[in-house]
Amino acid sequence: MGKKKSKKSAGTPFSDALRVGEGFLLSDLDPRATPAFDGDKSDGEDALADADDEIDDLQERLYANGQSGGTQKVLLLIQGLDTAGKGGIMRHVVGAVDPQGTEITAFKSPTQEELDHPFLWRIRKALPEAGMIGVFDRSHYEDVLIVRVEELVEPAVWARRYSTINEFEQSLVDDDTTVIKVMLHISHEEQGERLAERLERPDKFWKYNPGDVDTRLQWDAYMEAYQAIMDKTSTEHAPWFVVPADRKWYARLAVQQLLREHLAALDLEWPPADFDVKKEQKRLAKTTR
Repeated sequence: MGKKKSKKSAGTPFSDALRVGEGFLLSDLDPRATPAFDGDKSDGEDALADADDEIDDLQERLYANGQSGGTQKVLLLIQGLDTAGKGGIMRHVVGAVDPQGTEITAFKSPTQEELDHPFLWRIRKALPEAGMIGVFDRSHYEDVLIVRVEELVEPAVWARRYSTINEFEQSLVDDDTTVIKVMLHISHEEQGERLAERLERPDKFWKYNPGDVDTRLQWDAYMEAYQAIMDKTSTEHAPWFVVPADRKWYARLAVQQLLREHLAALDLEWPPADFDVKKEQKRLAKTTR
């Protein structure tokens, strides 16, 4: 039998289906839903593989333009609670893209040097150059998430950061950066099952962190903090996309398609030759033995 064709819903872009708009409530989104896609797991895996060639072409156009004086770049930002699937996105989506044109930065707890600077200091250092796709595994949003929930600074401090973030992201867009902000939305039940699996399998022990349970105990506070992020920082120039993440295969497909759609929207042409093509063809022909 031939390969089963992947199925999508009737022409609905993932960017439209997953974009956070006015009145969005995180609590209303089913973490097991598959917006913009009608297929099952097998269809989703097929669709993920089917898009590889197109994304390779789009990324190479971006990289080639950057090497030829173009200024466009892409920043893909992934946020989500522990076990939401950020690692899978890095392996199955970002890992399938040419590493030459990709830079991944995983933001951990800030070092003392980073704490001695404004919170965006370490973020600015990791921004992609022209022609590159920069990928943030966590980001500056940690400074209005964990900092807020764990009460690491005074409320007046983190409250000011929303407007600072909006201004910062506007400056990125003004500098020809396409900003794709993704939250992987996992359910409380699914997170519990994934954590339990890590405790049951020796090959998963390394992924388990006792601190994950501490975070889980503050689930409602984190959901409130994420809702505030959606309310205050999903802007016209840098909207949020919330991806239901209980189905790992769907989350990977959705992030891949968000990246594909944004790259395609750049509508980049191959840069023209900065030399005489016919002359070089003649010169090359003379080297034939």
